[in-house]
Amino acid sequence: MTEQAITHWIAGRPWTGTAQRRGEVYDPATGQVTGRVDFASRAVVDEAVAAAVDAFAQWRHTSVARRTQVLFAFRELLHAHRRELAETITAEHGKVLDDALGEVARGLEVVEYACGIPQLSRGAYSEQASTGVDVYSIRQPLGPVAIISPFNFPAMVPMWFFPLAIAAGNTVVLKPSEKDPSASLLLARLWAEAGLPDGVFNVVHGDKEAVDRLLEHPAIKAVSFVGSTPVARHVYETGTRHGKRVQALGGAKNHMLVLPDADLDLAADAAVNAGYGAAGERCMAVSVVVAVDPVGDGLVERIRRRIAGLTVGPGTAPDSAMGPLVTGAHRDRVAGYLESGVADGAVLAVDGRKHPMAGDPGGFWLGPTLFDHVRPGMAVYDDEIFGPVLSVVRVPSYQAGVDLVNANRYGNGTAIFTNDGGAARRFQHEVEVGMVGINVPIPVPVAYYSFGGWKDSLFGDAHAYGEDGVRFFTRGKAVTQRWADPGHGGINLGFPTNS
Repeated sequence: MTEQAITHWIAGRPWTGTAQRRGEVYDPATGQVTGRVDFASRAVVDEAVAAAVDAFAQWRHTSVARRTQVLFAFRELLHAHRRELAETITAEHGKVLDDALGEVARGLEVVEYACGIPQLSRGAYSEQASTGVDVYSIRQPLGPVAIISPFNFPAMVPMWFFPLAIAAGNTVVLKPSEKDPSASLLLARLWAEAGLPDGVFNVVHGDKEAVDRLLEHPAIKAVSFVGSTPVARHVYETGTRHGKRVQALGGAKNHMLVLPDADLDLAADAAVNAGYGAAGERCMAVSVVVAVDPVGDGLVERIRRRIAGLTVGPGTAPDSAMGPLVTGAHRDRVAGYLESGVADGAVLAVDGRKHPMAGDPGGFWLGPTLFDHVRPGMAVYDDEIFGPVLSVVRVPSYQAGVDLVNANRYGNGTAIFTNDGGAARRFQHEVEVGMVGINVPIPVPVAYYSFGGWKDSLFGDAHAYGEDGVRFFTRGKAVTQRWADPGHGGINLGFPTNS
């Protein structure tokens, strides 16, 4: 197999320099190296930022009508190439093709939302706010912004951010995960074909060296990050120390509370889909099922039966329900929790290492795993495993379940399964979590609602402006972040305050 050379995209074209360091890109279904990706040095990051700075001088003054035309053209190209993009994701991440197509669709929704930038960027005007004083607000672009995105959604997560950033008149430097970098380059080519000026959208690959340079670079005005909590904290602290606006989404340990009156078949289906979809490599995956007595035995048995029917195989195979993990090192790390869980006293109800695999034996396989009788203090409960490992915790009451959720250091998403409307309403107000689903296992908001957790799941926006939350009774869509903010301006007024 010929290995693909993967490089940066700067100022509208592939980078032509020579990288001093590179990383390996794998096909997770076979374990074979399929490409080598250039890692950006500080100088290469500076080159990309310089291109973004140069492009911003023109793009910020480009009419909203023209920006909208480019957005619509990009939307059409993205729709036409959605299968190619999904196949690229599957080839490097390993998720099944239907899941990859769903990822593209969720990103496409944000692009479509960004096409409404003429309405989204409108300001406001108040006549006679004070005697003889009129007040108006306008939205202006910030400048070059950076996006640091994770491996688990190589297309969707960047599209949470860059459509709105570009539509609002900013320029972008994207640093995707080095584990599955090719999707970002396809997106860059589609932007160029859509007529986006050179330098408005740039891609640099790499590791901590590239990330730290973006966080320190004086020309980068804002940063969005999605990843683990330790790295999110580093991104937030470093970026804000250098005067940038930062939102950094961290890890999660999402709980699903199942009350005795719940439809257990519905709850079991939800737990399996939300726990093992994309091999559990989702920040919104359900990794803990909290069973309120006496439903634990029945729920565990239903989950066990559904696991037995899951086909684990290559993401390209039409009958695969779950693919491999992204790298061998990640698979080995996740598999290590099976030993530690047993050592800590949890019951290994389903051992994913024994699940039949339909793929190449060299692939990064680990089948769906189920632990029962898990307790706080065990590593399988406390850690964000980010793999196909589902833990069941038994609690005696609804209140004990709420207390368990609130005691956890993460606050990204949670769900309750019940037929009691009163309990559902209490739950959404009592849990200290950003996103809550009622009979919905993954409460991811639609494009025009804010995505974000509380506690150690988010550093940035929620902490700076007050913690908000999203509550869902139906299945959610995609998310976005607006990269344009109203500022203050005065005409013969000195300091224009809103008081």
